[in-house]
Amino acid sequence: MELDVVKVIILIFFGFVGSFINATVGGGGLITLPALLSVGLPPSSAIATNKLAASMGNFTSSLTFLKAGKIDLKLIGPILPIVFIFSMIGAWTVHLMDPALLRPLIIIMLIVVLIYTVIKKNWGQLEERKAFNWKRGLLFYTSIALLGFYDGFFGPGTGSFIMFVFLFAGFDFLQAAGNARLLNFISNIAALIMFLILGEVVFAYGLIMGISMIAGAMIGTKVALNKGAAFVRVLFIVMTVVLIIKNIYDYFIA
Repeated sequence: MELDVVKVIILIFFGFVGSFINATVGGGGLITLPALLSVGLPPSSAIATNKLAASMGNFTSSLTFLKAGKIDLKLIGPILPIVFIFSMIGAWTVHLMDPALLRPLIIIMLIVVLIYTVIKKNWGQLEERKAFNWKRGLLFYTSIALLGFYDGFFGPGTGSFIMFVFLFAGFDFLQAAGNARLLNFISNIAALIMFLILGEVVFAYGLIMGISMIAGAMIGTKVALNKGAAFVRVLFIVMTVVLIIKNIYDYFIA
């Protein structure tokens, strides 16, 4: 596929905007994936190429959050290999069934996330972590592993869902965002490897968008750290609403 000036501008602009949003609350794929489709990539190649670009953006934001002390490596370190494996399985499973079958469930889950976040007004403003017993630990790690599979299999809203799991475990919004970015990076890399094996990645498009996503991630992460948890909460709610509307539109209208 040939690149022209218009396509390059689309990839750079929407890559930057998507990564800025993704660095704070997730959901950036809602912006970058349609952009890749708009420049002529077929759906399978668009999803695969988006993983390449998103990996570059998530790596950048993960480093920034890590330097700021907003990632708990002791907690999430043991599950990183599991997320990696589950995401690869998810990416492989795409070739066996239609991921759109999950859309009704995703809509319901997003609505639950939105309602809970809106009702709990002070939720995520301060850290309220409690020690994990075996039940809480099992629920936490199982949820993260399944979201790794979901990211490889389908993807939209993965970052927001991972943040919700961390918020539910008592993290504040900034800590939830930081941990979610690293886990999202690992799941992106795993899915990317599978898509590389399947020959679906278009490097020219992915690298151009990826470079702009690095810039978007750097600025988005710094804005989140400077503005604090209250700002991230508002943006989280806005992006969850957008994700709900987009999924409802795709399921019932498109």
